[in-house]
Formats: sequence, structure tokens, C-alpha cells
Amino acid sequence: MESSDPRLHGITITAVNVDRELSYAEIYVCALEGEQRSREIITGLEHAQGFLRSELARRMELRVFPRLRFHWDPTFEHAEIIEGLIKSLHQKNEPGDSTNKKRKSVNKNALS
Repeated sequence: MESSDPRLHGITITAVNVDRELSYAEIYVCALEGEQRSREIITGLEHAQGFLRSELARRMELRVFPRLRFHWDPTFEHAEIIEGLIKSLHQKNEPGDSTNKKRKSVNKNALS
């Protein structure tokens, strides 16, 4: 499904949770630009909610179609932070680093 709203270009739906009564669909989204566009994207989705809901209802055979609630998913930002931390740990433990040599000698002694 495509929208002509420029605020909605480049977004990814990461998860959808629908309650048992089909009253609400919690939709989690993200974008490559990250959290800096989150407010703009959520506002755009809320503005397009009627259109999106009617299009989805037309394509799915449900007697009642849930209301759509949009949320920003920070998973990718968190993953980037964790990846950066891991990368910095690997850089600190490169060969020739004195802390790396100390750990190796301690590990050898622990095995004896």
C-alpha cells in the first residue's frame, strides 16, 4: 500500500499487535533516519489513519476492523548503540593491547 504523504516515505512496520476483541491494532514503526523523524512519522500516520484503516478493511475480510494506534519502535537505535559498544570493546582488545595480554596470561593460569 502506498501513500502520497512524504512524511511516510521510508518507514518500516516492525510489529503489529491486535487485541482479542479486534478493537485496537498497536502498530510499531521505524525509519532509517532514526528517532529524529519519529514525531513527523507518527503524526503522518495518525493523519492517514482513516485512509489506512479503510484500505486495510477493504483488503481483509473482517466484520469489525480495529482502530490503528501508531508507536515508534526504538529497537534499531538500541541495536546501533549496543553494536557500537561491542565494537569499542573489540577495538580495546586488539592484539598488542596490554589489557588483552594480561587477560590471556590470567586465562592460562586459570587453566593450570
